[in-house]
Amino acid sequence: MSWGTELWDQFDNLEKHTQWGIEFAEKYTKFVKERSEIEINYAKQIRNLSKKYQPKKNSREEEESKYTFCRAFLVTLNELNDYAGQHEVIAENLTSQIITELARYLQELKTERKSHFHDGRKAQQQIESSWKQLESCKRRFERDCKEADRAQQYFEKMDADINVTKADVEKARQQAQMRHQMASDSKSDYSAYLQKFNQEQNEHYYTVIPNIFQKLQDMEEKRIERLGVCMKTFADVDRQVLPIVGKCLDGMTKAAESIEPKTDSNQVVESYKSGFEAPGDVEFEDYGQAMKRTVSETSLSNSREGKDKSTSKSKGKLWPFIKNKNKLSLKLGSGPEDFSHLPPEQRRKKLQGKIDELNKDIQKEMDQRDALTKMKDVYIKNPQMGDPTSVDPRLTEIGQTIEKLQSEVQKFEGWLAEVEERMPSKSDTHRRSGLYETQNNTAVSNNCAQNRESPDGSYTEEQTSETQVKATINPPTTSTPDIDDEFDDEETLPTIGTCKALYPFEGHNEGTIAVAEGELLFVIEEDKGDGWTRVRRSEDDEGYVPTSYIEVILETNAKGAMTYI
Repeated sequence: MSWGTELWDQFDNLEKHTQWGIEFAEKYTKFVKERSEIEINYAKQIRNLSKKYQPKKNSREEEESKYTFCRAFLVTLNELNDYAGQHEVIAENLTSQIITELARYLQELKTERKSHFHDGRKAQQQIESSWKQLESCKRRFERDCKEADRAQQYFEKMDADINVTKADVEKARQQAQMRHQMASDSKSDYSAYLQKFNQEQNEHYYTVIPNIFQKLQDMEEKRIERLGVCMKTFADVDRQVLPIVGKCLDGMTKAAESIEPKTDSNQVVESYKSGFEAPGDVEFEDYGQAMKRTVSETSLSNSREGKDKSTSKSKGKLWPFIKNKNKLSLKLGSGPEDFSHLPPEQRRKKLQGKIDELNKDIQKEMDQRDALTKMKDVYIKNPQMGDPTSVDPRLTEIGQTIEKLQSEVQKFEGWLAEVEERMPSKSDTHRRSGLYETQNNTAVSNNCAQNRESPDGSYTEEQTSETQVKATINPPTTSTPDIDDEFDDEETLPTIGTCKALYPFEGHNEGTIAVAEGELLFVIEEDKGDGWTRVRRSEDDEGYVPTSYIEVILETNAKGAMTYI
């Protein structure tokens, strides 16, 4: 159906309908714009969320990257970031393909609609003007006809009256004829203009208005079609990113499936294994035998009994590492260059990792050197391509870098060899265990508490059988006065053996004594199961050192004690 034929008399309603159609298109444009803003804000929030939970650039990040569930979570965050990017793509496509295009089309649509209705109003004004002229001709014809009738009646009346002169009768006859002529002329004008008006009216309602309304109908159909295209694009914009969104979700799923609980639990062992042997059984000390030791001289219990009479301050001085127990923690990833603050196993792994890293750097520098050497050869063979001497400074710099890295590798390899030499072997463990079984009266072994913390907060390392000491020192026979405040309530203890320091110990805490590697000391009190041995350097210098830092040789005649091997 055509608007021109079916709605020829609905000019005003068509004007209202087309205006409503434009307003609807503007409303849809606003809807898409708000959807685009939602997508942008959503993408921004997703990106911020992903960024918020990204691992921080610190040593903890390296530790977390070892676990499969941490790596899976990192992949999920990265995929989520890409997922947010697809929502940004949706917003961009909605803006470029719908909002911008529809806004431009609406401007053209408003201009076109205005032009069509302007033509319609102009045609309407023309037909109304013709109608007014037709009415004017009609009224003039009607008036002239009435005047002619009156003139004719007046003539007939004058002609019948015998009292009227002949001149008056002639005058009335001429007047009647003139009025009839005017009526005839008005009739002719009215008839001609009526024919013209009918022609114009027919053209108006069957040609001009249908054409204008047809253009309006075409315009409205194009508007509706454009809205349909925009709505389809609205869906296609989402559909276009679905494959990439699907890949993001597949990546998250794959990352989740890559989590291996067994691997992560084994990684805990790799991360925190110290390499120390577990402490052996605590031996029974039979104080009822005749060859018992003087309890007050050698045992820690006697010291504690003596301390019961003293203040609590004296007890604190004897065991300063207990007070700072909460502060003594192993911080992986921090410490000296040789990782000496770490347990043997962790230190070995750190040193090996450092060596591998340095070897990679060396290989990289060597590859650069080879490339520059080839470039120099090309320059030598083809001088026009470049100056061979221009490469020499860089080659020299790379050579120095390689030498420096190689020296670093040698340094770390030396530390690694030292650690591997000190690592305990199974034979050492069996031999040490057998020795425990044959001794009934010896004190607790010096590796009894090798997994304890030392007073300065570092883990102690296990001694090996390869670093035994064979020295013999005559112990002093005289007693010395009190050493310092922490031993105020004790009498001087006799020497029960000797020891050799396997590792340096700084002894920062109160009640400890600093020793140097290889230093020989006197043992005045054995390890009682807490990982500490009391030693004496001179008459006025004594204190506690980690048992695992020294090799103890007890005198065989010192109350039945045997030498630890």
